[in-house]
Amino acid sequence: MKTLKTIMMALSLAAIPVAVQAQEAAPAPAAPAAAAPAEAAPAAAPAFEHRAPEADIGQPIPGGYKIQPQVTEIGESAEWFHNSLLMPIITIISIFVLILLAYAVIRFRAKANPVPSKTSHNTLIEIIWTLVPVLILLVIAVPSIRLLAHQYGQPKPDLTVKVIGNQWYWTYQYPDNGDFELVSNMLPDAEAKKRGEPRMLAVDERVVVPVNAVVKVIVTSNDVIHSWAVPAFWTKMDAVPGRLNETWFKAEREGVYYGQCSELCGARHGYMPIAVEVVSKEKFAQWVRSKGGKMPGEEVAAAPAAAPAAATAAPAEGAPAAPPAAGPAAPAAPATSQPATAQN
Repeated sequence: MKTLKTIMMALSLAAIPVAVQAQEAAPAPAAPAAAAPAEAAPAAAPAFEHRAPEADIGQPIPGGYKIQPQVTEIGESAEWFHNSLLMPIITIISIFVLILLAYAVIRFRAKANPVPSKTSHNTLIEIIWTLVPVLILLVIAVPSIRLLAHQYGQPKPDLTVKVIGNQWYWTYQYPDNGDFELVSNMLPDAEAKKRGEPRMLAVDERVVVPVNAVVKVIVTSNDVIHSWAVPAFWTKMDAVPGRLNETWFKAEREGVYYGQCSELCGARHGYMPIAVEVVSKEKFAQWVRSKGGKMPGEEVAAAPAAAPAAATAAPAEGAPAAPPAAGPAAPAAPATSQPATAQN
């Protein structure tokens, strides 16, 4: 009986150091540190509220025949070129030709001129009608070439948007903001009316860009040739399968601007509207986060915030493997077992 009691006591004493070691090595303190990042996780991004379109800008006006109000520097230059230079020249030439035609019809009619003129040429007139058109073309060419150079001289972009044409909808990607993707389809008439948007121009997913930012637009197609065009930006670029075309714009006014596919692309070509919403930089950042994207530099900014959490968790994770922490507890086992042996 005494032998059995001795064996049981020895087994109990042998288990004590194991229990002490298990308590020292237990990674219990690591649990709060591991949970810290989850507790510090940012709250869900608030829902983004789209703005309503304005009737006098960004969309066609019923019965209108003029160029839409321009909100880009290139568009304003092109509008001036059209209204202040081309139209006056066209009007003057048209009126002049009409006057000459009326004069010839009246002056050289058979009744007033029974004997036809036998004039074969006039050197002065020939010089005039050669030099004047050349001068007119030069007047048109100089601002036209300057405008083209500005249009194709793309500055450093603040944002890149990839536009992909499909039969018959648009796909948009934001490679600078997490490469998230939008699929944009035309809204039914009833839904567009409910939202207060123009018929056959409203879409379920708008392109959103910040105001006063240079936006590089990379345009391509998945099937046939399309064309991405927004009149208020003076922007139009063909979407060609297997090819990447580039254009750019810099919208200087917030608002909603509509466009359409401008290249015949099939049966539903007229059902490929475009809607671009220009917002403040703060609103744009909010919209990007609401789509699951991120602003440039957010990863770098998040790294220092994550460092303290990692530093706090490091001792807890390293505690089981740290020899100095387990070292002082080792001699405690014999000290505990000695009194027990003395009792025996």
